[in-house]
Amino acid sequence: MKSRVFPFCISPKAQVRRRVRACVAAVFALPFLSFKATGQVLPEERTLRETVVTATRVEQPLTDLVADVSVIDRATIERSSGKTVAEVLTELPGVQMARTGGVGSESSVYLRGAETRFTAVYIDGVRIDSQAVGGAAWESIPLSQIDRIEVMRGPAAAVYGSDAVNGVIQLFTRKGEGPPVPELSLGAGSRALYQAHAGVSGSSGAFDYSLGASHERSKGFNVRTDPGANPDRDDYQMTSGRLRLGLQINPRHRIEGTLLSSDLDSGYDGFGYDPAHPVDDRNKSRLRTGGLNWSAQWTEAWRSKFSVTESRSFYQSSPDFYQTETRLRGYLFQNEWRFGPHLLSADLERREDTLDNAPGVGSYGSPALYRSRAQNGVALAYSLKAGPHAIQVQARHDEDSEFGGHDSGTVAYGFSITPAWRVTTSAGTSFRAPTLYQRFSEYGSPALLPEKGRNYEAGLRYAQGATSAGLVVYRNRVRNMIGFDYASTACASPFGCYGSTGHAQYEGVTLTASHRISQNLTVRTSLNWQDPRDLDTGKVLVQRARRYGTLGMDWYTGGWRLGAEMQASGQRYAYADTANRQTMAGYGLISLSAQRAIEKNYTLLLRIDNVTGRNYELVRNYAVPGRTVYVGLKWTPAH
Repeated sequence: MKSRVFPFCISPKAQVRRRVRACVAAVFALPFLSFKATGQVLPEERTLRETVVTATRVEQPLTDLVADVSVIDRATIERSSGKTVAEVLTELPGVQMARTGGVGSESSVYLRGAETRFTAVYIDGVRIDSQAVGGAAWESIPLSQIDRIEVMRGPAAAVYGSDAVNGVIQLFTRKGEGPPVPELSLGAGSRALYQAHAGVSGSSGAFDYSLGASHERSKGFNVRTDPGANPDRDDYQMTSGRLRLGLQINPRHRIEGTLLSSDLDSGYDGFGYDPAHPVDDRNKSRLRTGGLNWSAQWTEAWRSKFSVTESRSFYQSSPDFYQTETRLRGYLFQNEWRFGPHLLSADLERREDTLDNAPGVGSYGSPALYRSRAQNGVALAYSLKAGPHAIQVQARHDEDSEFGGHDSGTVAYGFSITPAWRVTTSAGTSFRAPTLYQRFSEYGSPALLPEKGRNYEAGLRYAQGATSAGLVVYRNRVRNMIGFDYASTACASPFGCYGSTGHAQYEGVTLTASHRISQNLTVRTSLNWQDPRDLDTGKVLVQRARRYGTLGMDWYTGGWRLGAEMQASGQRYAYADTANRQTMAGYGLISLSAQRAIEKNYTLLLRIDNVTGRNYELVRNYAVPGRTVYVGLKWTPAH
């Protein structure tokens, strides 16, 4: 589909250099457009003054960072058209997703076009991952329990170790503050969707708390569109809960514990459907995370943190039986020293991974698999913010129980040309160890090597008054790329096995901009051109569009907060179509939202997603929900 939105940046016929020049020109032109300035503080400007922890694992002002970071707060999540964490993320620059159906279906998140396993994901500092397929089980993360999201684009292995090849996403639950604040929300929508959430958070003296529980269910729709598939509706239901407790022992010491639980039961359409003997194919997923943290301020300059964390990701399908569970346990001893504009940090970390696969059944049943491994890492980092200069240097060494030592590092520099204009540049290396399934299953190859990346990027940012804009150009090359080789004879399986001989490149340009046109109206946009490519074959990697973008608006009028979000995407190549012969058409989506306070304790939320009922595919032969209507009511007593 030829895009009608921002054609000068994402037209498929334009050459790369022309796109870059056009996008750069757009950035430089933005500050001089004749908008009416009001002097009001933008939500984006408030975000720029926030502190984040994702980029360096140390709390720093967003304006001091050289990294490409975005922040989503709870108010934005509630207004978003996304019904899942993955969908909310697609409203950010440089993020795409693929999903085999509706909510509850297997989901992948592509950060700057890279595989989902190349993004390290944390919930309240607890790492979640799969030692089977690799990457987080996005469909299992309950959006209702998430209060804040931080997204860092670019490699971060020098801070987090294995897996952060193309970025890090941190999700945080709510922290209790002030008087008790209970909340209750109910909602209903298309396809018999029902949602309910209850929670309370607050603090009393040195003790703070936050807890909540949610349940949602929907009758769903038929997710498989190809002939011969089961025509039944594929429903889902999810139940989740969270608990976060903190105790300020004294002004210098604090302990905190976090728990999160999610249970998902969803329908899907398996292969080999027999109308004479129909079956209800089911997915069952469980996610459990827990963490215990102790923070200490030893001197005015030195503080430390010790954390013990564990996550469990469970998946089971039936009646076509498959069952797997990944357990991750982590230990982190973190130290930071601040001397004027200097920040020095040193981390010791240990990670223990375990994979427990149950034996399969039937003629193609797989053998049981129980394996574990460990990684020990030491990381050093230095940051300096002095006048117009910002410097960040990070280095890390990891010892893997299977692969030995691996080094990674990042060097970044930012310079403020004027108070409004800033340029940044960085270079970094990264790696990801193969999963235990990729090495030791019936399709595995013990000879697999860790995937290694090398990234370069440069950025230009503008922020003044009611206007902000940014341009980032990046290139990340990965070697020892792991893929499935159907012709391989290196393992016992007649279907082939995993191999690590591939090479891939992820390069692109991201343009972002926002402006407050009047006191009550703000517009924002992001444009992305990317080229995720297999360097061995020269083909574009599947499931990812080379051009996509968003356009959003927030408008306050008559007590209502109105929002509009448009997403546009170019064509993608179908899953497993490495030859680039089967395309999925591009699409454009429009979503609308309206929010209004009723009296002082109630908030009404109305939302229409995919207003035009656009029929499109994220995965070939899998349907999307179509137009969806949602009505919600939230009660939070004023205090």
